Amino acid sequence: MAKTVDTRLKYLTDILTKSYEDHEEIIKIDSGSLLNRSRIIDILELLRNLIFPGYFGKKNISSGAVEYYAGDLLEEVLFSLSKEIRRSLEISESFGGLSAKILEDKAGEITFLFLSKLPDIRECLATDVSAAFDGDPAASSRDEIISSYPGIYAIMVYRLAHILYELDVPLIPRIMTEHAHSVTGIDIHPGAVIGHHFFIDHGTGIVIGETTIIGNHVKIYQGVTLGALSTRGGQNLKRVKRHPTIEDHVTIYSGASILGGVTVIGEGVVIGSNAFVTKSVPEKTKVSIKNPELQFKMDEKNTLTKEELQQDEFWDWVI
Repeated sequence: MAKTVDTRLKYLTDILTKSYEDHEEIIKIDSGSLLNRSRIIDILELLRNLIFPGYFGKKNISSGAVEYYAGDLLEEVLFSLSKEIRRSLEISESFGGLSAKILEDKAGEITFLFLSKLPDIRECLATDVSAAFDGDPAASSRDEIISSYPGIYAIMVYRLAHILYELDVPLIPRIMTEHAHSVTGIDIHPGAVIGHHFFIDHGTGIVIGETTIIGNHVKIYQGVTLGALSTRGGQNLKRVKRHPTIEDHVTIYSGASILGGVTVIGEGVVIGSNAFVTKSVPEKTKVSIKNPELQFKMDEKNTLTKEELQQDEFWDWVI
């Protein structure tokens, strides 16, 4: 029996290592510069503690200790993030051939520039929290929104990742937003451009593509897709405007799909649920699909009498 197991194990090992040889493009061997995805997620949590002090991590921070609290976290992020950014630069073709010293200096500079943007990110996130509170009658407080709303978490991660994306940091921005995607069900590409007072309600199933542009005071509900009409061009479409532009004060209800790089949704537009939009919409327009006809069929055992159909209570239930 043991010999049979050893023979099978040897066979499985042989065919798998042969697969490694046949498909070298999806294997990393003899590489000490792989990104630590778990560490990047840990850094995200440290950044959330810096952005919303007192809500996560250490609680009951006294006003006199805020500076020490922020300083300790910043020191940890500065060290850890610069290390991961250096690794991302090492495995990027754009930075290939540079010396270790140059890569380390570049990573340190990028990390400092990124962290210097935290006050701006906090200012924008404050508007997002206000938009959520003002736009959701179910919200009891801003504390509830910050502590529990998946939309705020996804937007926070996006805003952090977008800065790194603009600083041309490879891989890390996408790792961040895909982590938020796995946690919240909200998929925002770090390359998208999103204005202030952005409100995601519920959020599950939302997709926002890389070249999407979203203005200020925009509200989006669950299941919305801001996508491309076609990606058949593959890498030839890289950095081409493939996703729509959403101007200020637009509301997009659940299940709507808005597609195409030349599609512009004008200011003040309301897009109804399940609408499929591939052309531009002028400002202050309401877009909706015709309501489908509802049919109610009951089996013979549950057939309603004429008298029951005439009762107001039945129609109240149907409505």
